[in-house]
Amino acid sequence: MSSQDRTARTERYAGQQAREKLVAAMPLTERRLRLAGVSTAVFEGGDGPPIVLLHGQGEFAAIWINVVPDLARTYRVIVPDLPGHGASEVDDAHLGPSTVLAWVDELIEHTCAAKPVLAGHLLGGAIAARYAAGHSERLAQLVLVETMGLGWFRPAPSFALPMVRFVARPTPRSRDRLFNRCFLDMDRAGEQSGEQWEPMLAYALDRARTPSVQAALRRLMTRLGMPPIPSTDLARIDVPTTLIHGRHGLQVRLHTAEDASARYGWPLHVIEECRDDPAVEQPQAFLTALNTALGTSAEEES
Repeated sequence: MSSQDRTARTERYAGQQAREKLVAAMPLTERRLRLAGVSTAVFEGGDGPPIVLLHGQGEFAAIWINVVPDLARTYRVIVPDLPGHGASEVDDAHLGPSTVLAWVDELIEHTCAAKPVLAGHLLGGAIAARYAAGHSERLAQLVLVETMGLGWFRPAPSFALPMVRFVARPTPRSRDRLFNRCFLDMDRAGEQSGEQWEPMLAYALDRARTPSVQAALRRLMTRLGMPPIPSTDLARIDVPTTLIHGRHGLQVRLHTAEDASARYGWPLHVIEECRDDPAVEQPQAFLTALNTALGTSAEEES
């Protein structure tokens, strides 16, 4: 075995160890479902009405780890790895919008006993919004967190350059430079995540170095994340919809969420002292915004 092969094997082992630590810390049970041809890792737990959480591009289910314990006290929480992300394996090399929307539909069918709240972050938000545009009758509510698809994906230059460098050459250094742009205060994000922070960093690097994840990320971003969702489709969303956004987000700028809120009448909750990932950086503020949104919806429906 060459030194390069040994290094790759060591890195894969480190990535698997990191994932095992994150899974062990999640108060959810993992199972594998085949959904729309995608062998999908799904985490489930808690009692109550269902809520489905879709993570962003390049992420994985455990990115919600700071808010899942609280949510599982009130809701039946369903958290999958997106197709080609985390441990969800894609057989179809031509992964496209129709497959992903069918994947969401089958995910809800197999995991939800009632209409769920569907919440999505970044790319996961774009997927959730696209699904809701054609399947509002399957949902109880839609929550869009820093959501792509509300306009063209035009991140701030201060984010775009570290993003390109990390995608091109994933190393601990390029990862940390990118994460320093994802979070307003990376040290605070680490403190909020506690013992799970280092495994999260390690697993993020492992996934970024995985060719199948790289390929899925390119396909999903170019087809679902970067292009805007037609305004006629967004106007068809016929389910209570809430926007949650970090004040200082660099991937999807706040004015994009403000414009969507004004155009479609969707309430907007702005998280202070936060960039692109409120559930990691400001979990309590995120939970307050989410619970406010869901409580308001419940009152309107009663």
